[in-house]
Amino acid sequence: MFPRKLTCLLSLCSLVSGTILQNGQVRATDYPDTKINISSYEFQTYDANATELSYKGRWDSKKVSWWSAPGLVFGFTGDTVAITFGDLTTDKTLIGYRIGGMDWSFTNVTAGGTHLLTTPSTPGVNATFPISPLTFELRVTNWAYGVQIRQIHLAPGASLIKVPPHSRTVEFIGDSLAAGMYTSYEGLSSFAYGVGAGLGAAEYYVTAYPGICAADRDCWGNPRGQVHQWFYTSDTSGRAAEIWGDEPEPWDFDAQETTPDIVIINLGTNDNNSANNVSTEVYVDAYTKLIQGIHGKYPKAQVIVMQLWIGFHPTGNSYEQDLGYEQELQDIVAYFNSDAYLSKPVIWDGTTNTATTLEEPSQSFVHYFSTRGIMQHNDIGPQYHPTDVGAIKVASHLIQFIKLTFVWDLVATGPELFHDTLYWNDEQNY
Repeated sequence: MFPRKLTCLLSLCSLVSGTILQNGQVRATDYPDTKINISSYEFQTYDANATELSYKGRWDSKKVSWWSAPGLVFGFTGDTVAITFGDLTTDKTLIGYRIGGMDWSFTNVTAGGTHLLTTPSTPGVNATFPISPLTFELRVTNWAYGVQIRQIHLAPGASLIKVPPHSRTVEFIGDSLAAGMYTSYEGLSSFAYGVGAGLGAAEYYVTAYPGICAADRDCWGNPRGQVHQWFYTSDTSGRAAEIWGDEPEPWDFDAQETTPDIVIINLGTNDNNSANNVSTEVYVDAYTKLIQGIHGKYPKAQVIVMQLWIGFHPTGNSYEQDLGYEQELQDIVAYFNSDAYLSKPVIWDGTTNTATTLEEPSQSFVHYFSTRGIMQHNDIGPQYHPTDVGAIKVASHLIQFIKLTFVWDLVATGPELFHDTLYWNDEQNY
């Protein structure tokens, strides 16, 4: 869908600089340089496979992160946290990190380097409520880059503490729109992150990558589509090809920390682009198999099919929203709610490319979410993706849909979600 990004997808845009453009102007970031010489410190050190560590999203057996907004969460005693990143870290990757419910901080981390992220002077580090034990959270902001965790360092004599996962989980399966492409902090400014974190007391996984199709076709440099790649740990980046070649690790659905209760799909903008040569029949078949795959791996999960938005176009003296596969998506939802499917449900395995008909019938589990009227033309940036405001609008409406449809309480009641969105007018006399 987005040819101007294709060269970035293939070359990683000369890696990361930490620069954020806001309406064409460079936004001041002033991220702290947190890199230290570890030989100058005394630490209590833990390996990356310590059982107290909770990896959020998809991480491979080398402890390398993949897809959008993958995270690491743990509790700790003491007042110090440092992390040594492995050599497979994309150099200068921007991470967001915080303790407890404090605001996000950001820093660029280095391959093979150790970064001091929490110190005795960090705001909130000595507070004992309301979050106890004190937690540390890290999230990778950019969908194209990743980090490798080598070691966690605490103050001498301090301990890691296992933080139990939340009892409800949402997963997004998507492309650049869910991955947060062109929002300020990408994965941490996406509508998918906004839903997952905005619900509160929920785990969230964002299995999304820009340019990818639902169909198993090469789309904008992505060699495989989500009907295949969702079943694997790594994404479709050049970084994945460098590390895993032609033998990526299948994702171990049974071993992941939690099983999603809700899976939200936003796929088709790239299939809908004529440059990728995906027929409607191929798209519908892939989308159908993906839902069958979800039902096979998460038999109790509810699936939300999002209506696509392709952008807006001027018409006469106003604007209209462009949609894609509108009837096809509604037909897919109807199929999965039909007696023909529910009486003899079929599941799909993307690693073996096999379909299986289950003996037991299924309950209805697929829902349709309309995006019509949520965003307006100025909620889409020059690069055809939602602005930060557009992402917040989509997240807000989708959260309310989840609340009303599944009777989920909203329990995020204070901690920052979207960073750098605090702006206001204090001049009343203009």
